[in-house]
Amino acid sequence: MTRTRRIREAKRAERLARDPSLDPRWFSQPTDDIAGAPRSVSPKRLLLTVSLIIVAGLSVGGYLLWQRVAAFNDAVSTSGSLSSSLLLALEGDERVNVAIFGYAGEPGHGGTYLADSINILSLDPATDTTTLIAIPRDLWVEGSPRMPANGKINEVFALGYAAGGINEAGIASAEVLSQVTGLQIDHWIALDFAGLRAAVDAVGGVTIDNPRAFAYTFNETSYHAGRWDAGEFAAGVIELDGAHALDYARTRYTSVSEESSDFARSARQQRVLSALRTKMGGGGAASLGPALAVMDALPGHFNTDVSAIDLLLLSGSLSPDARISLEQGVILEASSSDTGQYVLVVIGRSSGSDYAPLHAYLTAKLAEPIPTPIPTPTASAGT
Repeated sequence: MTRTRRIREAKRAERLARDPSLDPRWFSQPTDDIAGAPRSVSPKRLLLTVSLIIVAGLSVGGYLLWQRVAAFNDAVSTSGSLSSSLLLALEGDERVNVAIFGYAGEPGHGGTYLADSINILSLDPATDTTTLIAIPRDLWVEGSPRMPANGKINEVFALGYAAGGINEAGIASAEVLSQVTGLQIDHWIALDFAGLRAAVDAVGGVTIDNPRAFAYTFNETSYHAGRWDAGEFAAGVIELDGAHALDYARTRYTSVSEESSDFARSARQQRVLSALRTKMGGGGAASLGPALAVMDALPGHFNTDVSAIDLLLLSGSLSPDARISLEQGVILEASSSDTGQYVLVVIGRSSGSDYAPLHAYLTAKLAEPIPTPIPTPTASAGT
């Protein structure tokens, strides 16, 4: 120790001789004991400090993110932000059926709260597959307490809204859907026109693979006159902003007969939703920005009875593995109501309120195995 001290003092004297401006206090005691003296930092301590900073940053960021998600949940859902009714259900053996309603929701629009589109997302946990069931809005409903005067199924949403707002609209429509399809509708989601438009714009537009070209109009008189004054969509891969994605999803007056039905509209709506899901990404940090952008665009236009956590679980099912359409001549046939309205009724019914044939049809279709898709390198996102 004495020899070490002599060597240290010699080095200090040498440094002071080279630079008299140095503070002599540096040479009166060991540098490790002088306040303000430079200290060496061990790699272990440096790593610990950096780790603590990262953990603190992630904790703060995670808290702020959760606050944002919770605020979104409170704005759009009747369920608590920390709840999940699907987490265990999607690990079970029974199907989970979620009704998705699209409606205008725009002041001055004819039929503001009529359901413009009705679909059932049927998830089968046993096979990890999803089937989309398109329900035509002209399907006639009789014998429902929700519709004592009878009517088309798209009217239920408007009647529910008039009785108790958007949540009652969703509850009433889900209840009637259960009656006519025989499926237990577990949950519902409702999105208005402005919400779809805003969500697509929030991610910078979507890419659709359109199977056939068609022109369109929203005016029935123009339709019968063959005037396509709203625009057209080319066949193949097309890019759509929010306004055109909405047009693509909802138009039913088209220049091609195959595109002028509720069934075709349902298929186009599914393409838009699938493309929107693709644009949001497959998860991870890269998906956070688009997901938050969509989340910010939806309040005021989107409502549901599932939590934000459950919406995340459902988001992966927006590209269904199979589709069921209730086609005319197969399970439905055209008819007229007492007031002369065009309606669709169930083939084989024993009375106006008999939906047993439709129940059996859907049970059989859902029991059919879903072919495993064969991936191709040319498959386009959003189809």
